[in-house]
Amino acid sequence: MDRREEKGLLLAGDVGGTKTDLAIFSPDRGPRAPLTRKEFRTGAYPSLATMVREFLAATGVTVERATFDVAGPVLEGRAKLTNLTWVLDQTDLARELGLASVRLLNDLHAVALAVPTLDADDLHRLNEGRRDPRGAIAVIAPGTGLGEAFLTWDGSRYRSYPSEGGHGGFAPESPLEIDLLSHLMSRFGHVSRERVCSGLGIPNLYEFLRDRGEVAESPEIAAALAVAPDRTPLICKAGLRRSPPDPLCRATVDLFVAILAAEAGNLTLQVLATGGLYLAGGIPFQILPALEEGFMAQFVRKGRLGPLVSRVPVQVVQCRAALIGAAIRGFEPADAGDPPD
Repeated sequence: MDRREEKGLLLAGDVGGTKTDLAIFSPDRGPRAPLTRKEFRTGAYPSLATMVREFLAATGVTVERATFDVAGPVLEGRAKLTNLTWVLDQTDLARELGLASVRLLNDLHAVALAVPTLDADDLHRLNEGRRDPRGAIAVIAPGTGLGEAFLTWDGSRYRSYPSEGGHGGFAPESPLEIDLLSHLMSRFGHVSRERVCSGLGIPNLYEFLRDRGEVAESPEIAAALAVAPDRTPLICKAGLRRSPPDPLCRATVDLFVAILAAEAGNLTLQVLATGGLYLAGGIPFQILPALEEGFMAQFVRKGRLGPLVSRVPVQVVQCRAALIGAAIRGFEPADAGDPPD
C-alpha cells in the first residue's frame, strides 16, 4: 500500500525550546519505527501549526490524529511552553490542522512513557547497581530547560507521572555553589534548579566562574561566545576537547555535572528510585566523558543514605525517547490510565 493512503497514521512531535522533532508513525510498525522524521528549529516558526503544515506538505502523507509532547505543564489540554511564547490548545490545534484529535502531554511524561521500552542499545550505563524490577524509576532531563518525572509499578505495568521539579529551588551543596546561589539571587530573585542545570543555565555558570576571576577567560572563547546564537554547545565542546580543554569551559562543565548529580540524587531519594535513574535530554549524551569522570562521586553523597543511592542503576538515554513516548501515547486509548496531562 502507498503510505500516503494508509489509514490510521499518527503524527507525533517532540516540541522543545530549541528544536522540534516531527515524525509519522503507522500502527503496524509501532512507536519505534517512524515512516519519516524531520528536525526543525523551533524558534524559526511563528507557531506549531505552521511547522506541522510545512512538514505534512513535504511528506505528502495524510494523518488522522497527532500527539505532541511539550516543554511545560499541560493543564486541561492546554500548555504554555516554559521557554517559548507559544500557547498550545488541543482543540484549537485539531481544528487548525484538520485532524480528528490532538493530544498534548508534558515532555518528561513522554520520556517516562518510553523508558520501559528502551533496550541496551538505547542506553549508556554509568552505574550497574542492583535494580529492583518493581521499584520506582526516576527521570531527569537537562535540555534547554530541566525536566523531571518518575514512574511507579501498579502491579501489572509502570505508570508515568510528570512534574515541574526543575522549577523548584536550587539547593547548593558546596561553598562554591553557595556563592553561585548568592550571585544568581541578585539577578533573578528566585533561583530555580533550571537556572543552573540546563542549557539555559550553563552560561550562568560560565559567567559566574568568569567573574570570580580564579580561572581566566580565553580571548578566543570570549570572541566566539559574543557572536554565538547558543552559547551552551560552544562551552561544552570547548570544555571537553582534548587538545587541550579550555580551562574556564571545563570548570563550567564540571560544576554543571556536580549540580546535576546532586539534584539527580535528590530526585532518587524523593521517589525512592530503586528501579533506576535515567538521564535524558539533550545535554547528558553530549558530555558523557565528564559524566563518567564526575557524576557518581557526587550522586552518592547523600550522607547515611549514600549506600542506598549507590545501589541505584544509572543510565544515560541516547535515543529520541520523548518522540517515542509521544508516539506511545498517541497509540494508546484515551482511558489508558496514565495521569492526564
